[in-house]
Amino acid sequence: MISKVFFTSLRLGRYENLYVKLERLVTVAGMETLGFQNKFVALKLHFGEPGNLAYLRPNYARKVAEIVKRNGGFPFLTDCSTLYVGRRKHALEHLEVAYEHGFNPFQTGCHVIIADGIRGLDAQEVEINLEHIKKAKIGRALREADIIISLNHFKGHDMAGFGGALKNLGMGGASRQGKAEIHAAGKPRIREDFCRACGICLKQCAQGAISLAPKARIDEELCLGCGYCISHCPYDAIRADWSESSANMNRKVAEYAYAVLKDKKHFHINFLLDVSPDCDCERKNDIPIVGNIGFLASFDPVALDQASLDLVNKAPLNPKYESVGRDHFKSIHPHTFGEAGLEHAEKIGLGSREYRLYEI
Repeated sequence: MISKVFFTSLRLGRYENLYVKLERLVTVAGMETLGFQNKFVALKLHFGEPGNLAYLRPNYARKVAEIVKRNGGFPFLTDCSTLYVGRRKHALEHLEVAYEHGFNPFQTGCHVIIADGIRGLDAQEVEINLEHIKKAKIGRALREADIIISLNHFKGHDMAGFGGALKNLGMGGASRQGKAEIHAAGKPRIREDFCRACGICLKQCAQGAISLAPKARIDEELCLGCGYCISHCPYDAIRADWSESSANMNRKVAEYAYAVLKDKKHFHINFLLDVSPDCDCERKNDIPIVGNIGFLASFDPVALDQASLDLVNKAPLNPKYESVGRDHFKSIHPHTFGEAGLEHAEKIGLGSREYRLYEI
């Protein structure tokens, strides 16, 4: 089955702005046909880690919230807490970060609810009985919503390869316990010849799985495989077991996205802006790998991510990055298997990789 994906570039006519273009896009794509009257509508997005400036502007969330409210719905912004040490590991600090980044009722016109509660334990099990996941642990607020609209910053990721709608829904919609289940297949390894015993990784591990003896050592029983230590080692001494962890993680993400959307009305918007090489979970963002491209929207999150990936790969790669093939994200993160998630998502019936692109 060929899915419809709608696209608008960032080029503006004389009497329009990006708010106008975004509203026109989602209107033509059919978002308002979801039927918002008296419905709780979860706007699933990522609020960004402090230090990172590539996350979506709250202005886009405001525009979508306005459309929902105009049609009688009750929108709220939502995300689940993180596994790793940072300011989004529990709801109170997560809310502070959201507000600091402009995701507050004054800026967006709707409230923020951390979907998995204060400690990240407020989850609802969703039975899906798929290949990797039997019962997914989803943030309760997402499951209590009547409609889910995902607002996705399309960018790279050092373990997934890239992240869009599937990752925002699957990883982002998983409770802390769910995230542990997704990450569990891939355990990092220490390269002792690179390790300087600086101790930075110890401070980043929320599970206390790393010790110095005398160099860094990972306790595999405690390790959740989240990979946060990999990004923070200044000496590249921590490496993931790339043989299957990236592919399997992406497959689990697809199954969790399936669980998030199960029995829900849903719609998805990808923003191909500030296409950074790494996730918005990082405390920094490097220069974009391609120039800004535009907005895409679809009822099919698989087709949406496939179309987004194709548009990024058709765009010229920033000369600051070295290209080693047709896949820009794989050029930057060569040990990742991003398309494994798309393949698996199609296999389990979440959507289609075949699409027709309609430019608005």
